[in-house]
Amino acid sequence: MEKMSFFQKESTKKTISSLLCILGGVLVGFIVLLLMAAFTDNISFAEALKGIKIILGGPFTSGKNMLFQFGNMLFNSTPLIFTGLSVAIAFKTGLFNIGAPGQYLMGAMASLLVALSIPSSSVPPAIIWILALLAGAVAGALWGSIPGMFKALLNVNEVIVCIMSNWIAANVVSWVFKDSRFINYAETKVNFIVKTKTNNIATPTLGLDKLFSGGSVRSYIDIGIFIAIGVAILLYIMMNKTTFGYELKACGYNKNASKYAGMNEKRNIILSMAIAGALAGAGAALWCINGQQDFKWDTYQTLPADGFNGIVAALLAINNPIGVIFSSIFLKYLNVSGANLAANTAFNEYVSQLIIAMIVYFSGFASYITTFFSRRKSGDRNANKNDDKNDDKPDDGPDDDSTDKKEA
Repeated sequence: MEKMSFFQKESTKKTISSLLCILGGVLVGFIVLLLMAAFTDNISFAEALKGIKIILGGPFTSGKNMLFQFGNMLFNSTPLIFTGLSVAIAFKTGLFNIGAPGQYLMGAMASLLVALSIPSSSVPPAIIWILALLAGAVAGALWGSIPGMFKALLNVNEVIVCIMSNWIAANVVSWVFKDSRFINYAETKVNFIVKTKTNNIATPTLGLDKLFSGGSVRSYIDIGIFIAIGVAILLYIMMNKTTFGYELKACGYNKNASKYAGMNEKRNIILSMAIAGALAGAGAALWCINGQQDFKWDTYQTLPADGFNGIVAALLAINNPIGVIFSSIFLKYLNVSGANLAANTAFNEYVSQLIIAMIVYFSGFASYITTFFSRRKSGDRNANKNDDKNDDKPDDGPDDDSTDKKEA
């Protein structure tokens, strides 16, 4: 059996495809900066070059606030990693989970109700924290299983059900928290829920907030980023090393064939969407029970951005759970770049959003690029095999000299 080289491996091809997508999006963003400098009177080319440097540098261009911004970047990456995993797992089963925003909202609501309702004077805060995290995951799983059941039992397109469930979740959350005792009146934030630290509930930081601080201001980072990384690794093992993961992927490739092989395709569809919902809900719970965040309950007009950005993270990672970690952190890296760009140049932060949008656009070609590499390598191998066969083939026919002699 021929041993594959490093560049012939499928994982290498997918990684190169993702990097090319990122490079394409960043190059388009640079071109936009240069065009704005060329056609805008108050923006010089020096300003454009400075903007390019800030976009590439991210938090590393913020001087003494570098560690502070880096810590917050990792903290904000946590829910995005979870929603990215949510979308990626559903993709593996042949489903498009566009319902991550609704699952996120239901997880946030459940975790906050548990964290703020149970008195920490009667129950240890650590127990309440665990219960709040589990409540968020369970609520997200239940909400995610709804489009799964519609798909499995009634063959209703999951995209339609997910879109409807997103807005239903937004209105449910607004209805539950409206005029509740959990609204943050103390800070006159009438559209926000109080921080869980008021109930002595906060995710452990293990000193990370002190490590990633800017002078006297500490970042929001906690152990949630390590939980997200651990969950991503476990999902990678489950999808690639277990029978259950094999069944989920087989259902995604061809549910009729998996049914013929004896697999319960309906169960796998429902479980896949439940797992996806649990991941989105857990990501929301970790953000809400950080202790420093006040959740916006008035959500009937907007949906959480991390729910939709999870699609971007999954596409950029080509649905690889390990890749979702890096793609999510990279997307938050660009968000920090956008904020620094607006603060230090004449450009606004929407340039970074443009780069993210272009990366999303190019990520649609990631599968094509991977297929192109595979076909090219396959064609090279076939050509080499044909050459080897021609070299080894015996020459049975007469040569020209012998033919001339016979004619003479």
